[in-house]
Amino acid sequence: MTQPTPTSDPQEAPAQAAEAPIKVLLADDQALLRSAFRVLVDSEPDMVVVGEAADGAQAVELARATGADVVLMDIRMPGTDGLAATRMISADPELSAVRVVMLTTFEVDEYVVRSLRAGASGFLGKGAEPDELLNAIRIAAAGEALLSPAATKGLIATFLAQSGSSGEGPDSAEYGARLAALTGREREVLVQVAGGHSNDQIAERLAVSPLTVKTHVNRAMAKLGARDRAQLVVIAYESGLVRPRAD
Repeated sequence: MTQPTPTSDPQEAPAQAAEAPIKVLLADDQALLRSAFRVLVDSEPDMVVVGEAADGAQAVELARATGADVVLMDIRMPGTDGLAATRMISADPELSAVRVVMLTTFEVDEYVVRSLRAGASGFLGKGAEPDELLNAIRIAAAGEALLSPAATKGLIATFLAQSGSSGEGPDSAEYGARLAALTGREREVLVQVAGGHSNDQIAERLAVSPLTVKTHVNRAMAKLGARDRAQLVVIAYESGLVRPRAD
C-alpha cells in the first residue's frame, strides 16, 4: 500500500516562533542625530525604527499611530518639549504600554527627576556608547527601570529628596493612602526595588522564588498606579518609605 506523502501541518510550527521586534520611535529635533540612531537601531535584528519626530507633539502623535514600544525622547526640543510629551504619553490610557527613555546632554541635572516624575522609564546621556543605548531600549521594553551607569542610585535618591517640595508629584498624604493598600510583603519588595535590585536578587534576599517576587511587584504597581519599576522607585522615595542616602 502506498504511504501518503507527508504534508506540512500548520500545527507543527517551529517550536519557538521569532518574537516581534521592539518598535522604536525617535524624538529629537536634530535630524542628523535621529539618522545616526536609526542606523544603529535598525542594525539590530530584535528592534526596528517605526518613526521619527522633531518635537514632542509629533512624538505623542506618532506613538499612537505607530504602536511604538519605546520612545527615545530628547528632553530639550522646541515647542512641546520631551518632558511635556512624556507626561502626555503617561496620561493617555491608550499609550499605557509605551515606555519612554529620556535622552539628555548632561546625565546628572534637574531634568533627571522631572523626567522620572513625568513617567519616563529612565534616562540616558547622549554621550552613551552604542551598546548602552541598545541595552537601554531592551531594558525599557521589558518594563525595567533604567538608570544609566553615570548616575548612581544614591544620587538619584538625593535628587528626589531635594526636589520633594517642587509640587510636581503627589503629596505625602496621597502616597500614604496608596502605600496603606500594600501588604507587608509588597512593601518589603518595594523597598528592594527602590534599592535597584533585580527580581532574582530580591528573591535571594527574601528567600522566595523570583516568580513570587514578580507577582508582588506587579501587584504593587497596580495598587500604586505605577507604569513600571522606575515609577515604583520614585514613589518609594517620595513617599518617604525609603530614605535617600548617597553611597
